[in-house]
Amino acid sequence: MKEVDADKITATDLLEAQHREVEELFEAISDSEDPAEKKELFETLADKLAIHTKLEEEIFYPAMRTKKTDDMVLEAFVEHTSIKRLLADLLATEPQDELFDANMKVLEEQVEHHVEEEEDDLFPAAKKLLPREEQLSLAQEMALLQEDLEGNDPRNEIPSELQQPIV
Repeated sequence: MKEVDADKITATDLLEAQHREVEELFEAISDSEDPAEKKELFETLADKLAIHTKLEEEIFYPAMRTKKTDDMVLEAFVEHTSIKRLLADLLATEPQDELFDANMKVLEEQVEHHVEEEEDDLFPAAKKLLPREEQLSLAQEMALLQEDLEGNDPRNEIPSELQQPIV
């Protein structure tokens, strides 16, 4: 992720930057013809999505649960579960498998839909609901968790997360 001033980045800024990284990885995977490169790019994508979903589920979404936003937050949790199911399937599939590209396309479509809803609905609600200081504090908490998760192949936790309750 791009270097930013930790005192100025908000939770939604951090999450939007992660969205852009994921979009770039989907494009690189789609453009790749080399199975080894595609697998490496996918593993990076899976790690990024594993981290992103954990940050949202453990820090951002709980902060956003209010009477006004609860439906949006619960829908986002369910969308994460759907995304994780596809990731688990893809983790067990080699890029040469005829289903790999089809599953990648469906994953990309689901992530795009999820990102659109967050950026169009949930993030603007966060900007209204959460004071800027809380947004900054959440971003710092999320950055610390992200740092803890990076480098530990967080994608490998996805299958076990599917056994846990959604909320």
